[in-house]
Amino acid sequence: MLHLALYQPDIPQNTGTMLRMAACLGVAVELIEPAGFDVSDRHLRRSGLDYLDHVAITRHRSWDAFQAWRQEARLRLVLATTAGALPYTQHAFRDGDCLLMGRESAGVPEAVHAAADARVVVPIQPGLRSLNVAVCAAMILGEAIRQVG
Repeated sequence: MLHLALYQPDIPQNTGTMLRMAACLGVAVELIEPAGFDVSDRHLRRSGLDYLDHVAITRHRSWDAFQAWRQEARLRLVLATTAGALPYTQHAFRDGDCLLMGRESAGVPEAVHAAADARVVVPIQPGLRSLNVAVCAAMILGEAIRQVG
């Protein structure tokens, strides 16, 4: 099973969208706190609709708690980043990979970059900053699912 990890998300609508997507695609979600909103927030529920009852969500109280869990589970961490070195379509995904999405407002700190086993990027046109995090997650997960089968 693939995992989608959300690092301290700060926009409930994006988080709800990614949770709904994970439910539909059969992907487990790892929510790394603290989030920038109450995870029971009505915006999250509205974006995720009734799909939230169909997704496996594990809440991790901190980055360190997530890292301890991930290392025990022996999951490879694939970070989606605008500073990525490899286009996501060229990365060889494996069953059990954990795709990490950063905060919408700030990405992830350097220590998180350093902990990643791989860093991938969605190539975009020069001069533009980034895609919406939920769109990026959908593109990369789609490729990972295609490869893993």
